[in-house]
Amino acid sequence: MLAQLCYFQIPREALSLLSMIKKETIEKVLDAARIEEVVGDFVDLKKRGTSLIGNCPFHNEKTPSFHVSVSKGIYKCFGCGAGGDSLKFVMEHEKYAYPEAIRYLANKYNIPIEEVQRSPAELAAQDRRESLYVLNQWAGKYFKHTLWETDLGQSIGLSYFRERGYRDETIKKFELGYSPEAWTSLVDAAQQDGYAKEFLVELGLAVERDDKSLYDRFRGRVIFPIHNLTGRVIGFGGRTLKTDKNVPKYVNSPESEIYHKSNVLYGLHLAKKAISDNDLVYLVEGYADVLSCHQAGAENVVSSSGTSLTTGQIKLISRYTKNVVILYDGDEAGIKASLRGTDMLLEEGLNVKVMLFPDGNDPDSYIQKFGASAFKDYLSKHQEDFVFYKTNILLRDAKDDPIKRAEVIREVVNSIALIPDEIKVSVYLRQCSSLLDIEERVLLSELNKIRLDKAKAKDRKAAAQAAPEGMPPDFGGDDFIPAELLAAMQAEGIALPEPPKQITPDILMERELVRVILNYGRELVSWEGDGDIPVAPYLLASMDDVEFEDKPSKIIIDEFKRQAENYEVPEAKSFFTHENEEVSKLAVDCIATRYEISPNWNDDKRKIFVPEEKDQLKDLVNQLIFRVKKSKIERQMFQLREELKTVTDPDDMQMLLAKYQKLKEGEKLLGDLLGNIIIK
Repeated sequence: MLAQLCYFQIPREALSLLSMIKKETIEKVLDAARIEEVVGDFVDLKKRGTSLIGNCPFHNEKTPSFHVSVSKGIYKCFGCGAGGDSLKFVMEHEKYAYPEAIRYLANKYNIPIEEVQRSPAELAAQDRRESLYVLNQWAGKYFKHTLWETDLGQSIGLSYFRERGYRDETIKKFELGYSPEAWTSLVDAAQQDGYAKEFLVELGLAVERDDKSLYDRFRGRVIFPIHNLTGRVIGFGGRTLKTDKNVPKYVNSPESEIYHKSNVLYGLHLAKKAISDNDLVYLVEGYADVLSCHQAGAENVVSSSGTSLTTGQIKLISRYTKNVVILYDGDEAGIKASLRGTDMLLEEGLNVKVMLFPDGNDPDSYIQKFGASAFKDYLSKHQEDFVFYKTNILLRDAKDDPIKRAEVIREVVNSIALIPDEIKVSVYLRQCSSLLDIEERVLLSELNKIRLDKAKAKDRKAAAQAAPEGMPPDFGGDDFIPAELLAAMQAEGIALPEPPKQITPDILMERELVRVILNYGRELVSWEGDGDIPVAPYLLASMDDVEFEDKPSKIIIDEFKRQAENYEVPEAKSFFTHENEEVSKLAVDCIATRYEISPNWNDDKRKIFVPEEKDQLKDLVNQLIFRVKKSKIERQMFQLREELKTVTDPDDMQMLLAKYQKLKEGEKLLGDLLGNIIIK
C-alpha cells in the first residue's frame, strides 16, 4: 500500500496528511491545474505579449510587476521576488499546507481525491489549521440544517429571512442559517461528533465560562457565514431577533488563525467575477445590503461588515477593479466618520465615488421599499465624485467661519495629496479651487508642503526600521559599527547584523549553469554524435570536478546528477515547490523572463530577425563549458602564484613555473574561444 502513496519534499508537519493522498491523484491535480486560471481567481490579469500581468497580491504596488507565463506554468513578481507554480501560489496566497492546496485544486478541477481511510489517531493528528476549517464547515452545515430541517428554524429563522424579502435561492446561495435559543445546542452536537473543545472556543463558536463549561455564542440568532476568496467558511455573523436594546444586534466571530476581519470582505467570493466583468465594485456596510443588492441584480457588491475600511480590504478590491462606489445610508454623522477610510482608497490609486440614499435609507431598505428597478435607476443617476462630495460636506459645516474653512482646505488638499496619478491631482486642484474659492497656486503650494512632510516622515520611519533591534538608526555607513556601540551590543546580548551574502562571479556562473539546465536540459545535443544526448548530462559531464559554492545551485545540480544515473532528466517544475525556499526561488527565477521580443520585430516588413536563445543552443552550451573550465584554470593559477611566493628550492620553483605556463596557455586558448583578450 505504501508504494502507492506519494511522498514529496514538503514540510514535515504535512506528511501525515499528505501520505493519505495517492500519487496518481496528485499527478492528476498538478496536470489539470492551469496557472492562468488558478491565479486569475485572485488577480485581475491583463494580456501583455505572451504573458499575463497584474498587480502583485503579495505586496503593495501600483504599477504591475506580477507576470504569469502560461507556457511555463509559473508566476513571478519582479517587484518582491515571489514566484512558483499553481500549487505554490495557492499555498502562499491562502496560507495552505501542501495537502490543503492539493485538495483546493482538486475541488476546483472536479478531481476526486483518492485516499486511504484515516484512523481516529490520524484524524487527531491532522494539521491544526485544516481542523479549524473543517470545524467551521461543520458549523455552517449545522446552522443550515437547523434553518431548513427543524421546526424552530423554519418558524423563526426562515420566516425572518422571508419576511425581509429574501428569496429561497438567495438564502441558499449565501448559505444562511439559524442557531437555536438553547444554551448548548451547537456545543453538544459538535462534541458528540468528536470536535475538540479548544477549537470551538478558538473559532468563537462557543464561549468558555469561569467553570470551564461552554455555551453557544450565536444562540437565538440568524447566521451569516463569512467566506474567504475560495469559498471556505472562516467565520460567522449572527443577528439577534430580539428587540431588547441590551442585547447586541450583531455578534461576530473573533479573530482566529483562519479569520482576520481586516483582510476579509463579505460576499467577495460570490462577487469577484461580477466585479471584474463590470470593472466596478459597490461597497456597502452590512450583510443585508449585500443580499438585497444581489437580489436586485447588482452582484458586484461587497461589505466591510460594519468596520472601517482597512489596507488589507482595499488591496482585495484593487485586485479586481480600480473603480469603487460607496453606498452610504442617510446618516451624515456616520458618513463623516468613514471619510478617513475612504481617503485610503484614494491612496491606493482607486477611483472613488459615493452615493447617498434619501430619508435615512440604506441599500437594503431602499430596495425593499422601491424595488430592484428603482434601485438600479437610482444607482445610475446619483453617484458623486468622492473628493468633491467631501469638499461640499465639510464646507456646509464650516459655513463662513474662516478658521474652519482653512481646516477644510487642508483636509481636502490632504485627500488630493494621496492620489498617485498626477493628471487626476491637477484636475482636482483646478476644480476644488473653484469650490473652495481659493487660488489654485495656493492649493498646489499646500499640496507640495504636505507631500514633502510625508516623504521626510517616511524616510525617518524607514531608517528606524532598518536599524537592528536595540540599535539607533543611522549608526554608520556600510558595515562599520563604532567600537563603543559594538561593546554595548555584546554586553546586552544583541545579535550583530549579518552581512549580506556576496554574489561572487563564480556564484553567478553557477546560477547561469542552473538556468541553462532548467530551461534546456531536455533538449538534444544535435551537434554531437548521434544527437541523442540531452543537454543536461552533456553539460554535467564537464562538471565532475567542479565544486559548487552556491548551495541552492548545488542542490539542483546534484538532483540532475542523481537522475542522470537512471538516464532521466528532471523537469524544472519539480523544483518549484522544493522544501528549500532558496532552491524554489532560484528555479522560478531561472525560468521566469521579465521581457520578451515583440512579434513586430520578426516580420517581413521590417526584416529584423532576432534569433531566440534556443536557436543558438550550441554556442550557449559550449561557451558555458568553456567559462567553467576557464574559471577552474584561473583558480589553479591563483593557487600556484601563492605557492610561488613561499617556494625557495630552484627545482620546485621550475616545476611550478612549468605548470603555471601550461595553465596560462590553456587560459589563453579558452579566452580565444570565448572571444576574451588575455593579457600576457
